[in-house]
Amino acid sequence: MSTTGTGLRVTSLAERPDLEEAMIMMESSWPAYIRPEPLLVDWALRRHAEYQLVVLDEEDRVVARAAAVPFAWDGDPDGLPDTGWDETLRQCLTDTAAGREPTALCALEIAVVPGRLAQNLSGYTLRALTDRARERGLGDVVVPVRPSGKHRYPWQPLAEYLARRRPDGLPEDPWLRVHVRAGGEVLRVCPASMTISGSLAQWRQWTGLPLDADGPVELPGALTPLTVNTTHDHAVYVEPNVWVRHRLTGRRP
Repeated sequence: MSTTGTGLRVTSLAERPDLEEAMIMMESSWPAYIRPEPLLVDWALRRHAEYQLVVLDEEDRVVARAAAVPFAWDGDPDGLPDTGWDETLRQCLTDTAAGREPTALCALEIAVVPGRLAQNLSGYTLRALTDRARERGLGDVVVPVRPSGKHRYPWQPLAEYLARRRPDGLPEDPWLRVHVRAGGEVLRVCPASMTISGSLAQWRQWTGLPLDADGPVELPGALTPLTVNTTHDHAVYVEPNVWVRHRLTGRRP
């Protein structure tokens, strides 16, 4: 466990397995319809517990978390999957089962409790995760970043959104800006990082929307529209992310 002068402490589920439920149940800003595959996520939490980090405050409350999985990557950006979040989790499972030595860490999530969003905990947690990967001798941390401001422009292609810059040249998007300031390199759009499908009844429960007509529908908090098909009674949300790379030192030979 590491500590800082702020009273914050970083630990992992390997060191504190008793914090697993608190980590999972931590309040976050993820929309209700973002529903990763629970069996794979549960496996990753336990099999690679050293890369599941929690940030604790002075009262031992979880105020931020980072979930990540190691995988074998040759360093070629073109080799990062277009189905980023989903495919990297599956690749970690395959690599682990085959006994392949990991070379990189993929950060699946870095989240902060809503009441602490203005305290730079996201950058603090990102540094803690890159430090952990460096300590383990990995060469890179890659992140399928979910741009935090993109939901305000759901109809704009993500590539166009990425071109938005502030006068100082940094990305307009706040979360991408945290990564760039931390030394991250924006690689490319990850067009289908996470795909979530369900019946119209499920989507109505998740969103509170009627969803009674075919076609694209704007969702609260979504980066792109939901595609509704009333004939076949289902809807599909395909979320694009942005691949960002953090190169590390101390990579093992």
